[in-house]
Amino acid sequence: MSFRTSLVAAAVLTLTLGLTTAPAQAAYEYPFRDPALPSAQRIDDLLGRLTLAEKVSWLHQYQPAVDRLGIGLFKTGTEALHGVAWSTDVDNGGAVVTAEGTVFPQAVGLASTWDTDLIKRVGSAVGDEARGYHAENPRLWGLQLWAPVVNLLRDPRWGRNEEGYSEDPLLTGAISTAYGSGIQGDDPDHLRAAPVLKHFLANNNEVRRDTTSSSLRPRVLNEYDVPAFRTAIAADAATGVMTAYNRINGRPATVTDLDSSVGTWTDRPLFNVSDAGGPNNLTGSQAYHATQAEAAAAMIKAGVESFTVDDTNGAPTVSSVNAALSQGLLTPADIDGAVRNILSIRFRLGEFDPDGGPYGKITKAAVNTPAHQRLARQAAAEAAVLLKNANKTLPLKPSKKVAVVGPLAKTLYTDWYSGKLPYRVTPLDGIKERAATVDTEGVDRIALKADGRYLTAPAGAGADLTLSATAAGATEQFDVFDWGQGIVTLRSVANGKYVSRANWSTLVNNQDQPTGWFVQEQFKLEAQADGTTLLRYAGYETAYDWFGPDTYVRAAADGTLSLTTAAGATRFTKETVRSGIDEAVAAAKSADVAVVVVGSMPFINGREDHDRVDTNLAAGQEALVEAVRKANPNTVVVLENSYPTTIDRLQEKGPAILWTTHAGAETGHALADILYGDVNPAGRLTQTWPKGGTTLPDILDYDIIKTGSTYLYGKGTPLYAFGHGLSYTTFGYQGLKAVAKGDGYEVSVRVTNTGSVAGDEVVQLYTHQQTSRVKQPVKQLRGFQRVHLAPGESKVVRLSLRTADLALWDVTRGRFAVEPSTHDILVGSSSDRIRQRATVRVNGERIPDRDLTRVTRAADFDDYSGVELVDETKVRGDAVGASAGEWIAFEDVDLGRGVTGLKLGVAATAASSVEVRLDSPTGRVVATVPVTATGGVYQWATATAPVSGAAGEHDLYLVFKGALRLADLTFTR
Repeated sequence: MSFRTSLVAAAVLTLTLGLTTAPAQAAYEYPFRDPALPSAQRIDDLLGRLTLAEKVSWLHQYQPAVDRLGIGLFKTGTEALHGVAWSTDVDNGGAVVTAEGTVFPQAVGLASTWDTDLIKRVGSAVGDEARGYHAENPRLWGLQLWAPVVNLLRDPRWGRNEEGYSEDPLLTGAISTAYGSGIQGDDPDHLRAAPVLKHFLANNNEVRRDTTSSSLRPRVLNEYDVPAFRTAIAADAATGVMTAYNRINGRPATVTDLDSSVGTWTDRPLFNVSDAGGPNNLTGSQAYHATQAEAAAAMIKAGVESFTVDDTNGAPTVSSVNAALSQGLLTPADIDGAVRNILSIRFRLGEFDPDGGPYGKITKAAVNTPAHQRLARQAAAEAAVLLKNANKTLPLKPSKKVAVVGPLAKTLYTDWYSGKLPYRVTPLDGIKERAATVDTEGVDRIALKADGRYLTAPAGAGADLTLSATAAGATEQFDVFDWGQGIVTLRSVANGKYVSRANWSTLVNNQDQPTGWFVQEQFKLEAQADGTTLLRYAGYETAYDWFGPDTYVRAAADGTLSLTTAAGATRFTKETVRSGIDEAVAAAKSADVAVVVVGSMPFINGREDHDRVDTNLAAGQEALVEAVRKANPNTVVVLENSYPTTIDRLQEKGPAILWTTHAGAETGHALADILYGDVNPAGRLTQTWPKGGTTLPDILDYDIIKTGSTYLYGKGTPLYAFGHGLSYTTFGYQGLKAVAKGDGYEVSVRVTNTGSVAGDEVVQLYTHQQTSRVKQPVKQLRGFQRVHLAPGESKVVRLSLRTADLALWDVTRGRFAVEPSTHDILVGSSSDRIRQRATVRVNGERIPDRDLTRVTRAADFDDYSGVELVDETKVRGDAVGASAGEWIAFEDVDLGRGVTGLKLGVAATAASSVEVRLDSPTGRVVATVPVTATGGVYQWATATAPVSGAAGEHDLYLVFKGALRLADLTFTR
C-alpha cells in the first residue's frame, strides 16, 4: 500500500469509529503540506499563499526561500548529460562545482548501444546520484536536471556532436525517452529527478549561435526536428524543455511559442527554462525587443517559466517582470500560470511531502556505487562500434604481447558536460590486466631554444615558464600532442602538467588537462623559412575581437614571457629530444600485436561554442597509425572521439578499427572486454560517416531534404553507413513478414546466430515509399531491437509499424497525411546492409491539387531557391524572406478555367515586385505584382495585380525582383 493510500485509509477509519481526532490533513500546518490531498488542490493552496512579489522572484533560476512558509531555495539546472556533471553554487557567487560520481559514456556513445533498456538503467543511476548529491547540499545540487540533449546530429561538424544522440529522429526519441524515464523513476506521482530536454529547437551550429536563424520549412520542422522532442514529452519522460540560443525562422527560440507546440504533447504541466543568458540576448545580440520588460513578457507568454540569466542575481529578472506588470504587458494571472507550472514539478519532486516522497531517502551513498561502476563498464562496452575486422584480427589472444601506443593510450579525458572521474582505467590499464605490454604515447618530446637558453618549466605544482636554462634537462622538455588543424598541446615533462595561459598574462605548467571555457592550453608551432619556429598561443579567446593581435610568445632579456605579434615574437630552435613515431615503431616491432589509441581532446576538437572546420583525424595521429601498421601488420586502431571522422586510409589499410566515445572511468576495462572477446561488440553508428572529399552543405542550412543530408536523403556511398557495426559472429535473417494488425503492421523476421560465439544483433527496420507527391527519404528507420543470441540460436523479432508512422507533412493542408502507395519493408543490420525485403500496399488519401484561390501561406511552398523563412510577427507566424532573383514554387496547382487576379500579403522596406511564372522560374510570366514600401518588415500590406493566361494545371513560381517578405497569397477568379 502506498503512503498516500495508507493515510487516506487511516482517515476513513478514524471517521468511521466516531473518534474525536481530526482528519489526517489537519495534522499539517498548511494543506499544501498534506500528501493525502490531490496535487492540484495542494498547488492551489500554496499558490494562494504566495505574494505576487514571491511569485515573481521564482521566475529566476534561483528561486529564493520563503521562510514564513518554511520553503527553501529551489535551484534549476544541474547538468547531467552522461552522469551528474556540475552545478553552480548560490552560496559561492555561482561558482561551478564539479561532481565526482559515475561518468557514463558520452551521449552519442550511449545512443550507439541501441539498447533502450540499458539506457533506462543508466538514467536511473544518474537520477539516484542526483538525489544523493541533493541530499548532501540541496542549495547546490538541484533536482531539475538539464539533460538529455535531443538536437539531431544532422551535421558531423557540429561542435556539440558529443552531446546528442543521432541524426535520426526515431532513434533519438527512443534513447531520450529511455534516459528521461530512468531519471524520473517509475512512480506515477513523484519524480526522482526532473529531466529537461535541450535545446528547443534546431540548434546545430555554434558559430554565431545566438544570432543565426535555423530556417525550417514545414516538412523539415514537422517530419524531422519536432519528432525528436515530441517523443519523450508525449511519453511523459521529460518535464520540460530548454529553449535554444538560435532563432527559428527568424524568431528567437527564447520567445517561440511553447504552449501551442510542446505544451500540446502531454496532459501534464511542463516547467520550461531558458538557456543561460538567453533573456538578455533578446535586447542584446539579437536586438529583438527594445526593453527587458518587453522581453520578459514575451518569454512568459511563450511558455518559459524560468529565466537562466545574471548568474545567481535574480534582481534584474524581478525588475523586468515587475516593469512588464506595471506597463500592462503581463497580468498577475500570467505570473500565476508560470508559477503553477513550476510548482507542478516541485510537488512531484516530493519537496512538500513530509518525508520527501518515495525518493526522499536516497543519500550520498548512492553515488559511484559498485553497481553503478559495473553499469558504466557495461555501457561503455555496449557503446563501442567495431568498424572493421579483417581476417578476424579481433579478438586478441592473451598470450600475445601487445604494444599499446598512441596519445590516448595512457589517459582518459573528460568533457564540458562531464563530472570528474573518481578513478581511471585507461586503455593501457585495461590491456595490461590481460597481457604483457610495452607502451608509448607516440608523441614527440621537444625543447625550445633561443639565444642560448631553453624554455624552462618549474617542477611541482607548476608556475611561470621562463627562457632560462642553458641545457635541456627534464624541466626544459615538452611532449607535443597533435589535435589537428595545427593545434597542439604541450605537456611539461617537469611535472606532467599542461602548459596554459591560465593566469591570462603568461605561460604556466599547471593544468591536468586542457579545460575551461576558453581552453587556454592550445598552441601552434609555426615553422619559419629560416628553420626557426614561432610559438603561437591559440587559446579559444583569441577568436574574439577583444583579444587583440598579440598571440605569439616573446621572451624578454630577463627570460620572462609575454605575448606579442609575429613580427616581435621570439624565434625558437625546436630540438626533438625523442621522436614519437620512432618510439612507436620500436614498440610495435617488439610486440605480437599493436593497439594504437588515437582520437580527440573533447575540449579542443569541437564542443560548445566551437564547431569543427572539418572531420579529419589529426595528421600527426594518422601518420603515427600508418607508421605502426607498417612496422607491425597486426595493428588494431582504437578511435576514441565523439563524431564521424575522415579515416578513409585507415579503413583501406588497417586490419581492425574499433570506435568509442570518451566513455568514462571504465573505458579501459570496456575496451579490453571487447579486444579480448569477453564482450562481443554490437554497438551501431547513429550517424553517417562521410568519405573523405565529401562536400558537406553549409552548416547553417537546416534543410536536409533540399541538401540531401543524413542517411535519410543522402544518395552517395559513405565511409560507414548509419547503423553500421560489426560483430565477432554472424547472423542470418529469414522469413520476413509484414502482416496487417490493428492500425498498422506487425513486421517479423527470424534472426539466427550462424557463428560460433554468442552475440547481440541490432535488428533495424526501415521503410521506403515508392511513389509520392514529394521527395521521400531513401529509407527511414521505423523500429529496432537489440537481441542476444547464443550460437545456433534463433529468435523471431517482432516490430510494430503504425500506418500513421508513414505519414508525411502535407503542406497543401497543413497536416499529416498518409498517401496511397507501396512501401518497401527493409530489415537488416544497418541502413546499407538490408537482409530481407517485402512490400505492403498502404491505402491512404490522395493529396489534392492545390487550390490557390484560398488563402495560402507562403511558407507552405513546395520548392525554393535562396529564400529563408522569417517571422511574420514577433509573436507568431512564418513568412518568406526573399531577395532579388530568389523564388518559391507551388506545385500541382489547379487554376481551373483561369484566374484573373492575385493578392499578396507583403512587408518591405523598399519598392520591389514579384513575378508569377508558369512551370519554371524562367517560364512564361502571367503576372507582375508591384510592391511598395510598407514601413518595415513587420508592417504588412496587400499588393495586387491582374493575372492573364493562367488556366489549367501548372506549377507556379513566384520570382522575387527585390528584397521583401511574403506572408500569404490568394488568386482570384
